[in-house]
Amino acid sequence: MKLDVLKKDLRFAAGVARKKPFNCLIQVTNRCNMKCSFCDFWPNPARGNAADPAEHELSLAEFESIAVQLDRMGCFLVSIEGGEPLIRKDIVEVVRVLSRRHITALFTSGWHMTPEKAEALFAAGLTHASVSIDYPDEARHDAKRRIAGTTGRAWAAVDMLKAAAPRGGKQVNVMTVILDSNWQSLAELFEQTRRRGVGQQLTLLSTMGTRRVSSAEDRLPPPEAASSLASLWKRYPHVRFFREYFDVMQAFLELESVRDHDGSLPKAFASRLPTCRAGAQSFNIDHLGNVSSCIERIGKPVGSIRRHSLSTLHQRLLAEQAEIAECQQCWTACRGFQQAIGDGGSVKNWLDMSLRTRTD
Repeated sequence: MKLDVLKKDLRFAAGVARKKPFNCLIQVTNRCNMKCSFCDFWPNPARGNAADPAEHELSLAEFESIAVQLDRMGCFLVSIEGGEPLIRKDIVEVVRVLSRRHITALFTSGWHMTPEKAEALFAAGLTHASVSIDYPDEARHDAKRRIAGTTGRAWAAVDMLKAAAPRGGKQVNVMTVILDSNWQSLAELFEQTRRRGVGQQLTLLSTMGTRRVSSAEDRLPPPEAASSLASLWKRYPHVRFFREYFDVMQAFLELESVRDHDGSLPKAFASRLPTCRAGAQSFNIDHLGNVSSCIERIGKPVGSIRRHSLSTLHQRLLAEQAEIAECQQCWTACRGFQQAIGDGGSVKNWLDMSLRTRTD
């Protein structure tokens, strides 16, 4: 392992152990060539000149400032997301400035990937790359992305990234949204990722974020999906996530039937789920620089990094903790990650992180 990678890993682990902030999601753009029904980002592009939708997006200099300000708080896992991040012409440089001080993970549809871009991304310091594939068959995945040929390009991107990554498939994953329409097909998809020699990541569909629009097309799976996934986690060691995520998922899905009209749970039922820690050790920065406690509260920012320091904004996030603690509206992977190792983590979750998610 390179010395700089080891240093970042050690700083990250030390920060988690000391209960410092460790996770930041950044939408580098909301532009996307796809229109997935469960996504609320592509309908909300950067404001400004219609002829240049990138006009108001965060600049490379602003990403450098974010990286430095995060560094003052600790070493972060920075998720580089969109929209489609590869639409940005400067995405390699964005990855470079964030990777100098932090562990970076890129999430992409794979549509714009080329062998040259894959090489450049890893040369810039990228740690993980994940390509979105939700179904084992082309017809359903293409239909969900609403562009023919999406599946072929996604798998091609997986192969390009694996070939370019210094540690091969250990640094490349397929990311899958768990839906009512695909949970019974996930064993087949896991077989495909296993044969390809890459990792498998998952996130439960979110239906109640501040900008989410309910869709009859996309529904949460039934509670038995969680036990099915827990069994698949045991069978497939390339599923790179915490076992605890699937254990708690069952309780989350069982409580769907008792939610109020606004998505909240009666207190007697809410106690069955862990207290949300979003905002304390993890937070979200959107493509315009607005900071919120999590991606599901993107419509309720506490301010912008263009007007305030990140330390000031983090203090505002901490002031929201009483409100956040009562929120039980999602069980996405980003929440599962911060629940698993937030507040110092547990021995079980430290083992899962060491054995399931490391890239060396």
